[in-house]
Amino acid sequence: MTISEKSAYLKGLMDGLNLDTETAEGKMIESIVDLLGDISKKLTDVEDTTIAISDELDEIEEDLDAIEDFLMDEEDDYYDDEDDFEDEDDFEDEGFAYGDEDTTIYEVVCACGNIIDFDEETLEKGSIICDNCGETLEFSIEDDEE
Repeated sequence: MTISEKSAYLKGLMDGLNLDTETAEGKMIESIVDLLGDISKKLTDVEDTTIAISDELDEIEEDLDAIEDFLMDEEDDYYDDEDDFEDEDDFEDEGFAYGDEDTTIYEVVCACGNIIDFDEETLEKGSIICDNCGETLEFSIEDDEE
């Protein structure tokens, strides 16, 4: 039996008992039964809304999965075709030629959390400026030759 059915049952019991709603006890019982009816209606509305939201979330999740699958397929297609990498510009990002095997790329994390990539030339200069916060990051090259 659902909550609304139980509430209706109590309302029927009250009506069947022919309670005198003019007495203090009758007024109280009638008020309690009315309150339970209102609560059961609100609870039913909340349950219906929750089911609708859950259904919408399931649809959104399915859409996101489809988008993810589409994007992963696009990325796989891009990297599967070796002809896409004939142009050297495909390897360049922020001035570094990632296709050049002789170039070593270093990475440093600034105090602000920004990750900065740099090459040997910048390493030899001894410092780099964070493009996020403007702080100068200094480093030194020490050889551990024995």
